[in-house]
Amino acid sequence: LDESKDQLVVATNAAFEPFEYKDGENYLGIDMEIAALLAESLGKELVIQHMDFDAVCLNVQQKKCDIAMAGLTVTEDRKEILTFTDSYYKASQLIIVPAASTEFDACADVAAVEAILNGKDAKVKVGVQTGTTGDIYCAGDYGEDAVMRFDNGALAITALLNGQVDCVVIDNEPAKAFVAANEGLKILESAYAVEDYAAAMSKDNAELYEAVNKALEELIADGTVASIIAKYIPAE
Repeated sequence: LDESKDQLVVATNAAFEPFEYKDGENYLGIDMEIAALLAESLGKELVIQHMDFDAVCLNVQQKKCDIAMAGLTVTEDRKEILTFTDSYYKASQLIIVPAASTEFDACADVAAVEAILNGKDAKVKVGVQTGTTGDIYCAGDYGEDAVMRFDNGALAITALLNGQVDCVVIDNEPAKAFVAANEGLKILESAYAVEDYAAAMSKDNAELYEAVNKALEELIADGTVASIIAKYIPAE
């Protein structure tokens, strides 16, 4: 841990409510509150850098930022270039479709959804946010040509409402927020995938990793992380 450095620079994409978003000039959300407590624990000033999601991991790998907190899923590919903390949230990728659509109603599981999408003639079937696990999974399952990528989830939702894609695959909490804010959409019961969120650092920054992970473990153990999550995601 570089004691001479008085800042903890966090890379994020603040368009992912309720984990990170902006209200005026203020950064809010689960990740942002946890990041503030981590910085406080390390005796550092928190500095948040907002960027496109697909730049978050690269900026941390190149040490332009210290830590990535962006609703970031632990994946094998990302573990090759970054070191992840303990997970602090279990998420799922959900499928959003037009509410008027009945073709998905009989789907008992995600395999049935995939069968319908694979049977479609249209090339572009799924809207995703660039660089997310939804992007990675869907490109792998349906091929690059079947995926339409957007800079943020809101643009993907607009494309769905306009009939440019058949569905949108995105993380569960943003999915719920988008459906609540836009009439004419619904979420399918079957999750596309289940995954873990964690913070990530450069593999060359072992001291920072040890300090951050220790602080995070304490915040999880004393219930602080759970209380922050409950503030933004009330128990159903």
